[in-house]
Amino acid sequence: MSDLPLVIDPDQLEHLLNTENILLVDMCKAEQYAKGHIAGAVYLDYPLIISGEKPVMGRLPDIDKLNQALSSIGLTKHSHVIAYDDEGGGKAARLIWTLHSLGHQCASILDGGLISWVNEGHALTTEPTTASASDYKSEISEDYLAHRAYILQHLDDKNVALLDARSLQEYTGEKAFAARGGHIPGAIHYEWTDAMDKEHNMRLLPDEVIQARLNELGLTADKEIICYCHTHHRSALSYLVLKKLGYQNVKGYPSSWSDWGNQADTPIET
Repeated sequence: MSDLPLVIDPDQLEHLLNTENILLVDMCKAEQYAKGHIAGAVYLDYPLIISGEKPVMGRLPDIDKLNQALSSIGLTKHSHVIAYDDEGGGKAARLIWTLHSLGHQCASILDGGLISWVNEGHALTTEPTTASASDYKSEISEDYLAHRAYILQHLDDKNVALLDARSLQEYTGEKAFAARGGHIPGAIHYEWTDAMDKEHNMRLLPDEVIQARLNELGLTADKEIICYCHTHHRSALSYLVLKKLGYQNVKGYPSSWSDWGNQADTPIET
């Protein structure tokens, strides 16, 4: 199923349900899954694909724990994952970024998630899907990760741009959820929700609309783009948006501002 697009709309998904090798993954909260989910979706608890200890959160788990979590939902090398959540796509996109980091490219997100699915007339079920556990094995590729040391090395690199997906108040330092507020020097603010059409069930805006705005901001496809927020939850959707637009060189900063803003010596702008 490698020919499936990175972003799938509800009508497309309806036709793919029960298709061999499609692994539909629900990233909502457990209460929502019990209340109603898409038929055939297996449940994956978001905390299983992240790790960290306060105040630094949002790291990738060690590979054994990550493989165990993905095996628990029945992932195999032949699976095409379609993930969704009910909060705009951050959790689902974090799963997609994680899979990409493991070399698993056969993965898509449901455009608008559960919100678009329900609002556009598609059915839910309360019958849980029991996953057939697999023995998934993978290794983490650094090609999709940008850690603090890497960013520090590239702060003055004109070929590298930083996309800050947090709220404007977080970006300016007006609100701080770490020891220090502000943003990484040179980072460009493009809030993750700016890519969403709030009047169209939280679906992504048309490609040309998003691309025009990114071009205005200088977040152009010829650069390496590093996406970050507070824990690379919101910015995972930013990563996915760029990949959908055809950007070739996109990375995520796993622990993002929870790491950068809690260091005593990292440079900061406000």
